[in-house]
Amino acid sequence: MIGTQLDLIVMVSYFVVVVGFGVYFGKYSSTTKDFYFGGQRFAWWVIAFSATATTVGSYSFVKYSAAGYNYGLSSTQSYLNDWFWVPVLLLIWLPIIYFQRIQSVPEYFERRFSKTTRLVATVFILIYLIGYVGINLLTLGQALHTMLGWSVFAGASLACVAVTFYVFAGGQTSVIMTDLVQGITLLIVGVGIFLAGVAHFGGFVDWWALMPESHRYIFSEFNKPDKFSFIGVYGQDGLANTGAFVLMNQGIIMRFLALRSVKDARKMSICWILVLAPLAAITVSGGGWIAKALVENGELETTANDSFIHAAHLLCSPGIFGFVLAALMAALMSTADTLINASSAVFVNDVYRPYFKKEAKDTHYLKVARISSLSVAAIGLLLVPIFDGETVYQAHAKFTAAITPPIVMAILLGILWKRFNTPAALATMVGGGALVFLSTFSPFDALFLKPLAFGMGEGSYKFIRAVFGLLVSGGLGIIVAYATRPQPLESIAGLITGTQLQAMEFFKGAPLNRREGEVVYVPVETDASLSGDETVLVSSAHMETLAAEAGDLLYVCDRRWWFGGLRSFHTKAVEGGEGATLRLSAEAMARGHFQDGDVVYIEKQF
Repeated sequence: MIGTQLDLIVMVSYFVVVVGFGVYFGKYSSTTKDFYFGGQRFAWWVIAFSATATTVGSYSFVKYSAAGYNYGLSSTQSYLNDWFWVPVLLLIWLPIIYFQRIQSVPEYFERRFSKTTRLVATVFILIYLIGYVGINLLTLGQALHTMLGWSVFAGASLACVAVTFYVFAGGQTSVIMTDLVQGITLLIVGVGIFLAGVAHFGGFVDWWALMPESHRYIFSEFNKPDKFSFIGVYGQDGLANTGAFVLMNQGIIMRFLALRSVKDARKMSICWILVLAPLAAITVSGGGWIAKALVENGELETTANDSFIHAAHLLCSPGIFGFVLAALMAALMSTADTLINASSAVFVNDVYRPYFKKEAKDTHYLKVARISSLSVAAIGLLLVPIFDGETVYQAHAKFTAAITPPIVMAILLGILWKRFNTPAALATMVGGGALVFLSTFSPFDALFLKPLAFGMGEGSYKFIRAVFGLLVSGGLGIIVAYATRPQPLESIAGLITGTQLQAMEFFKGAPLNRREGEVVYVPVETDASLSGDETVLVSSAHMETLAAEAGDLLYVCDRRWWFGGLRSFHTKAVEGGEGATLRLSAEAMARGHFQDGDVVYIEKQF
């Protein structure tokens, strides 16, 4: 065992507190909308930290610390080479899914193309999400094996049970609130280890002097080394992996849909990508850099995969090291919980509801959602022995390169190109997927991948497979699209770029009101004469201040910012209130978790 009994106590205590924290927020999940989308009420800063925790998955500490130990600063290139996805996400994809009320990525395929494409997309995405659960559980199992000497499967099982416990209780609301805490924890620990290491050497100059020259470059060479070249990492992480993360990862999509507005989603994205992601790059790689310098200084013996844990153990005192171990637990839970909840959402919305029980009460679907969460966790756990035997980086690269390219290209072409139609989407996913699968076998791997390897050897094939998949999937789709008739534009309005305003009108169900108004602060009180869970009466004076008209969308939220939107709800403007209070039905008070006399603010959206 690495560490002391005190470290073990700190780690287990953190573990128990976080699980209890997640279970507590389960009381805010009374509907499937709450279970999957947190009621669409959260502030941008809550989701920014929460998404960062999901980004810094359990595999990240092991994967990028190992890369930092082997290759130096270039381990951050996976976080620095995908900026071009930002406008696609903020300006095109996010408004489409938010305003079209799309609950799952496969649902987009049916709305944009057909039921058949939805079914194919469902298969791809479930394989991707559940496989990702397995990789995350594998990583935690390997970390606990290093720290405590447990078997990989035993460690993975413990983490699986804990995560599933609070996801079962509260779904997305519990996931968001626990990941908020864990995102902050991860950043503090990761950056803290790096700064502690620098201080240990006497400052940045002394640390830098110990780093081998080959470790001082922010990007690796174009085609060297085979297993970590710039072009390989760019194709794997910058193109395919990030594309999958922002376009097809149901967990991230659900995180965006939990925000209270698209405006907040854009704020969140800017903070996440421009501020928190660079910090995350240091968080996950810094331990490897410090471990390499410690080895060069003759103070440490370690392997690349164990570099973060061994460096942290050398630098941290008892108790503090336990907090570091807790961060590794946080990294696992903050990714696995999102993936389990997302897999459940896809199963319920795209398999169970359309094919088994189309019309049922929301309470029934909520029960199925919880049961499916348990099932997804169990399947992910069964995948651990299959992935075991490879490094986390290899398992992650091999899996994502084989699964993500066809679906990424289908979504990208679907939102950017109006001529891209149903036959083209099927060709992209089925044809592209078949060719990618074929490339995993000899001699097809050399036949398909060697021409794209830029002079690299077989060690690069796991990366280059992603580039191959994007090219053949997109190529098939473009050829078939030009060979067949495009869909009528009116049938895909609001589902492609250039039609976002139509999507906003669909979301509201009425013409847009884009006049600028002011936020109104007002106390709330229960009105026994009102009924309905979102019934409110707004005074004429407040309507004028808001620049609102009857039927406009309003956001009503507790004025205390630290709740992060947890106490809030959306409604439509209804004029007729009097005086200086906002009158709500008892159901609406319960929906927003308000009490009489609470001060809220009202904001018109459009």
